[in-house]
Amino acid sequence: MRRAMTEAILDERHRQVLTAVIGEYLETAEPVGSRAVARRHGLGVSPATIRNAMADLEEMGYLSQPHTSAGRVPTDKAFRLYVDSSMSDLRLSESEAIRLRQQYARPQGGIEQLMEQTSLHLSAFSRMTGVLLAPPLKQTRLHRINLILLSDDQVLAVVVTDAGWVTTRTLTVESPVTGDNLRELSRQLTRRFGGKTFQEILDHVTAPPDPLDPLRARSGGIVDQVFSLLRDRRLYIGGAMNILEHREFWGLGTMRALLWAFEEKAHLIDLLSTLAGEQGVQVMIGRENPVEEMRECSLITSTYTYNDRVLGILGVVGPKRMPYSKMIPLVDETARLVSQSLSRVRQELYLPS
Repeated sequence: MRRAMTEAILDERHRQVLTAVIGEYLETAEPVGSRAVARRHGLGVSPATIRNAMADLEEMGYLSQPHTSAGRVPTDKAFRLYVDSSMSDLRLSESEAIRLRQQYARPQGGIEQLMEQTSLHLSAFSRMTGVLLAPPLKQTRLHRINLILLSDDQVLAVVVTDAGWVTTRTLTVESPVTGDNLRELSRQLTRRFGGKTFQEILDHVTAPPDPLDPLRARSGGIVDQVFSLLRDRRLYIGGAMNILEHREFWGLGTMRALLWAFEEKAHLIDLLSTLAGEQGVQVMIGRENPVEEMRECSLITSTYTYNDRVLGILGVVGPKRMPYSKMIPLVDETARLVSQSLSRVRQELYLPS
């Protein structure tokens, strides 16, 4: 009778066999048998010895067997061990690094275009789905607010952050206003709230209003609509359909669930907002993901910064069977380039006051 196995006795042979199984599965997406491991990985032991080691690894929760007669596939636990033990000090190949840096050599537009292009770069380089979340509220500081008259009942609100991020929305006004009124209101809002984080501003405006506050008394409707912009969180998704090139997502149910997560966005935004609280590269594998629709995926993310402050987060979504050794440095290097570009775009392209 086979003795119970624990993580504490995952010896060198079991590690070698597990690494070989993962390598095979990453390449083929098919259950891996002992003969394939013996033939292709040269471990110097018989298929029977490898078969016994694979059975041990199944008991320990590192492998699973989809069907009785099939080979075995790595579990989330196996991929976690693989990432944690093998993925340190990874770098892009020199050719890939040069190609990626060329995409950020010169700014091609404003910050919003930089963000959109970054999600597309991640998708193109990874052949998976690139994601980028615009700055979360707590880390975003207001630089200024501009209000521009469009018509008798419409006003364009422009909110600019300290990093030069521009958000616009058309507001509807109940009573006519003039351009002079709006310019004065813009100055007052900027004087009062410029330099504060969006969260500080929202905490202020959600408190019981001061009935003697002339700003709210005269223009409360417009002010409330302006502040509603501060709650917006924009998620850029590049190459959503790339995910369907991977056979793991060919099943109709899995495909629908994942595309729904991309389309609906709210759960993914909440997840990325939480991950943005941790600086640097993070890897979330399978059922580690709290978003149920994404539990057949892996998510690799890294935060990007402005003035040494975490501003947002970017990454790639792909199958658990992804080439982590390539994807981790790709995400890490992209975050570094975005951080550099934000400072450059802020200096070169920021709209004059």
